[in-house]
Amino acid sequence: MTDERTPDMRAAAREYDDCGLCVLPIKADGSKAPAVRSWTPYKVTRSTPEDHDAWFPAGKAAGIAVAYGATSGGIELIEFEGTAIEEDLLEEVTEIMQASGLGEEWQAILTGWASESPSGGRHFRVRLEGTPVSGNMKLASRLARPEEYTLEEKQRLAEKPASRIVRVQIETRGEGGYGLVEPSSGTVHATGRPYRRIAGGPATIPTISAERLDSIHEICRMVDALPKAESPKTTGKALPPLPDGGLRPGDDFERRADWAKILDGIFSPVTTRGGITYWGWADGKGGVKATTGRGDADRLYVFTTSSEFLAETPYSKFGAYAHLHHRGNHKAAAAALRDDGYGSAPTRRRLSSVPAQAQPFSDGSSALDPGHAPDPQDGFEGGPQLRAVSARPELDITNEADGIDGVLALMGEGRLPDLYKRSGGPCWVYRDDNDDPVVQQLGSDNLRAYLADHVSSFILKRNPLTEQMEEHRELLMPKSCATVLGRKDWPLPLLRGVVTSPVIRPDGSLLESPGYDRATGLYLEPRVPLRRLQPQVTKDSLDRAKSIVLGDVLHDFPWVKPSDRANFLGALLTPILRAYFHGPTQMVAITATAAGSGKTLLKDILKYCYGTADTAWPENDTELRKSITTQLYGTGSPVVVFDNLPNGFVLKTSILSALLTGEHWGDRILGATGKVTMRNDRLWVVTGNALRTGGDNKRRILWVRLDPDCPDPDQRDGFRVGDLRPWLRANASTLVAALVTFVRAWLAAGAPIVRVRKGDYSEWASMMAGLLHYLGVEGWMADTADAENQDDEQQEWSLFLEMWRDTYGAEAVATGAVIKGLPNHVPRKGDEPPSANQLGIWLKARQGRYFGVHKVVMVVDSHRKQNLWRVDVHADRGAGRHES
Repeated sequence: MTDERTPDMRAAAREYDDCGLCVLPIKADGSKAPAVRSWTPYKVTRSTPEDHDAWFPAGKAAGIAVAYGATSGGIELIEFEGTAIEEDLLEEVTEIMQASGLGEEWQAILTGWASESPSGGRHFRVRLEGTPVSGNMKLASRLARPEEYTLEEKQRLAEKPASRIVRVQIETRGEGGYGLVEPSSGTVHATGRPYRRIAGGPATIPTISAERLDSIHEICRMVDALPKAESPKTTGKALPPLPDGGLRPGDDFERRADWAKILDGIFSPVTTRGGITYWGWADGKGGVKATTGRGDADRLYVFTTSSEFLAETPYSKFGAYAHLHHRGNHKAAAAALRDDGYGSAPTRRRLSSVPAQAQPFSDGSSALDPGHAPDPQDGFEGGPQLRAVSARPELDITNEADGIDGVLALMGEGRLPDLYKRSGGPCWVYRDDNDDPVVQQLGSDNLRAYLADHVSSFILKRNPLTEQMEEHRELLMPKSCATVLGRKDWPLPLLRGVVTSPVIRPDGSLLESPGYDRATGLYLEPRVPLRRLQPQVTKDSLDRAKSIVLGDVLHDFPWVKPSDRANFLGALLTPILRAYFHGPTQMVAITATAAGSGKTLLKDILKYCYGTADTAWPENDTELRKSITTQLYGTGSPVVVFDNLPNGFVLKTSILSALLTGEHWGDRILGATGKVTMRNDRLWVVTGNALRTGGDNKRRILWVRLDPDCPDPDQRDGFRVGDLRPWLRANASTLVAALVTFVRAWLAAGAPIVRVRKGDYSEWASMMAGLLHYLGVEGWMADTADAENQDDEQQEWSLFLEMWRDTYGAEAVATGAVIKGLPNHVPRKGDEPPSANQLGIWLKARQGRYFGVHKVVMVVDSHRKQNLWRVDVHADRGAGRHES
């Protein structure tokens, strides 16, 4: 056995066989490969003495190996490579074993059956009690040093410089594995040196429990030196340094904090070796469970699944603090640390203030230069805010309940890219055939198709030949997808809306990176290629923007009054500011005296800048409600246009009144049983000739009126930009940059507002009044009197009450007398005058409401048992009284 010059291979095979081990022959060519056609049968059936006699004839050079696992009675090999021995890894592991309370078992393994390999490594065997042996495992590794590279590895690095060359330090051979044993020698190993027994033998292999062996594996993993990928969830997001040497609270905490204080009550130090501290439970039970100090970054690695931390995942000090005290919320953790005195005092960064750029192209001065091509959309400051998923996750769906839990877990871990939630469930955003963004609510088939693309799902099946469990590719069942969608909530980012241009966040910062913005829940899907904007808005850039928008694009439209141009510019700027203010906006009514006046061109300006969802005006209120719901629920365009309404159409429906005064819109989705609520964040636009209002819609409409005052207005020529549509196709990105420049300049000036009392629209109206005043554009909402002339009901009742007052003064009269006394002025429904009862109903619906300066007041005549009516005049002269 121990005679290396003349090894007796038959005797060795007999010794191993007598101890219940499965023996294999090994080729004597340095390959360490089995010298049988296939050794697979011996994974489950032990070789026989007859096999050994055939494999090891006298005088023939051969190596001998032992198959591990169940075929050898549940034996596992623990191997320390020669480099691990040279680097004292065995001594380090032994020290940790003793500190962990595993010294007795580990000493039994070291002396039970130990061998030395030709490369200087150590092989130790252990018998597992009461449970199957695991497969081969790599427990500890490190990166190879340059002087260790083989020619093949050097070539691989030359072809792929990012490749990692790894050297395994500690590994196991278990179920399905084998290992060479003594007295293999000579040409069996590439070095020509023999395998030597240095302690015990196959008859003295120690037997330990699965729990203790798992603990031994755990400690071997603790000396792994292979760099592990760090996650922002556990180490914090890598951020650029602060200007002027500033220090973030997390970075300051990383420098000043002590692991003992962070882990107090969870772990306590057990031993320190070579700068590495080994930690056990705070109560002193259970041995070593974690390490700190390994590597330059001083990360915490926990090797148990029973703690608050993820196992074998690097944690920075700041990441561990955030995990323990703020549920992994690094923002909240940083705020708490700042309150505790960590970090330098933060400097306030305004919208127009950014660090000076070293390279001239980044100053943004060419953003409004017509000859400057748009920058690639991934070149914005900060980069696209897309959720990157490092690897395609795997999901075991053998059990339906586990599969559903797994899908929800992947959602919660952020491993399903481009998937969001809103009222109604999970959704995604895509572009349709018209290049417009669409929000797609997921049904069962959509979710199943999505998971097929992004998740490697499988089921486990038992192989009847090998009795092994095998993975088979399988998709999540439709009923499982329906169960996921049937929840009331999902751990996904909330999609609050889609925007198609840079917009201002509620905090005044500029959202300009395409993709999902976690700060606002908005998804930026640019309609046009976005230009890189300069860090600060200069007077030259603002003047250039005014020249483009006011001097070129809007110059040649036949506005009725300056207020019409101001109103349209306010509407044009609204999508950029929509996330910055609360409350609804008025509907923009673009109307003209004749066809060909430019209404469609104004609509096209909105279309080329932001994209528009065009739809025809429905036939009735029911269809109008459905159309509104469809636009809010399915489209992502920030502007919705009801185009080409009939000539002289009256905007009178109560559905429109409800839409234009609410921040949210609720309705039942066609084909669904539940009701969904959506944010009313669109700019609503109607176009048509001679449009009018009725009912309560007068104050809900922002008028933009055109009057070319000529025959055949579509034949006009000589415009500054020529044909506007080709100009927009070529310069839409420049126009968007100019509009954004308007808003940024206003914000940099302190966002001054001009107070405008406009009911539900006051916040938007005041903000826009301030912005337009800052730009020098006057006339915003200065068309109140004209708007009343656009309202049929207002005009009709104003004249009626004025004639009533002139005829009867302040006298209270019956409705019949009014009809008889004012036959030519009483309001009508159709061609016939109303009856006394009908007029009474109309008056009750309008009592107390002013039409011009008049209002109707009901006077109860208790003597005659009837209602009389009079008209009061509003004539407040500063005393708070009204004439009656």
